[in-house]
This record gives sequence, structure tokens and C-alpha cells, in this order.
Amino acid sequence: MRVIGILMLCLGLAACGGEEHQDLQDWMREASKDLKGGIPPLPEIKPSAAVAYEAETLIDPFKAAKVDPQKKVGTGSGTGGLRPDFDRRKEPLEAFPLESLKMVGTLSKGKMTHAIIQAEKALHQVKPGNYLGQNFGIITEVNESEVVLKELVEDGTGEWAEKVSTLQLQEKK
Repeated sequence: MRVIGILMLCLGLAACGGEEHQDLQDWMREASKDLKGGIPPLPEIKPSAAVAYEAETLIDPFKAAKVDPQKKVGTGSGTGGLRPDFDRRKEPLEAFPLESLKMVGTLSKGKMTHAIIQAEKALHQVKPGNYLGQNFGIITEVNESEVVLKELVEDGTGEWAEKVSTLQLQEKK
């Protein structure tokens, strides 16, 4: 039964391929006889010369000596050997970035003025000589409105530079 179905299907398809579309095929031949394909050939690919890259013999463009040849990298030559004391015991407020600390008040003891610094929810009392922030900042002055500190920051060439920063008194809103 299946074989008969397949034979009938093949005969039906063969009948569709007859001469009934001959007029369409003639028109297509007539319309396309004057047409010619105009695709230009691809351009010839010229081989490029291979260049060997030998990095060890070239100057590294990212070294500081390339930018400023007189400056020796990482020696502290521009600042007289200024560098932080890495062996010093860290104080609690050095664990916080300076931007996250708030000066919330002052406290005077005799001639010495202390600042009250809030780090997260804890309050800390600091005076000149204490360290503050993550850039080796040492407090140089405390007054009624601000804490002045001197930070040591490392630039891209390995040099340490001093930077003066302040922590302003935060008024309650």
C-alpha cells in the first residue's frame, strides 16, 4: 500500500513538470539574453613583508625613563628620598579612607585641641601627630573647624609626594 502511494506521488510530480510553463520560460530567456554579469574580479592581494618583533632590544614606552630620562625610577631622587615608614604600627583610623571619616567636634584640654572623628559609628579622639586615612596622613594641626594633615602619595613613577588635606567640621543639618 505504501509503495502505491509513493508511485502516485512521483507520477503527480512528474505531471507538474510538463510544458504548461513553457511561455514563462521563453519570456525569461528573452528578457535575460542581453544581460551580462558585471562583477569585477577581486583585487590581487599583495603579500606584506614580515617584521620580526624583538621586545628585549626596544625601549619600553611605558617606563618613566622614557618620559623623563633624568629621573631615576623608584629612587625618590625628586623628593630627597621621602617615603612612608612601613615598619610603624598602624593606628585604628588608618584603616578608613579619608573620605569616609567625619570631624564631628573638638575637645580642648589645656592648650591642646583634640578633634573628635567619626569612623562608621565609632568616635575617636585625635591630636597633632596621630595618623589618619589610608595615605599615611599625619595630623599637623587641629583647630575649631578643621583637621589639617599631610599625606604621602605615590605617583606613577614610584616617587612619594606630600599632599596637604583637610577634614572639615561636619555641621548637623
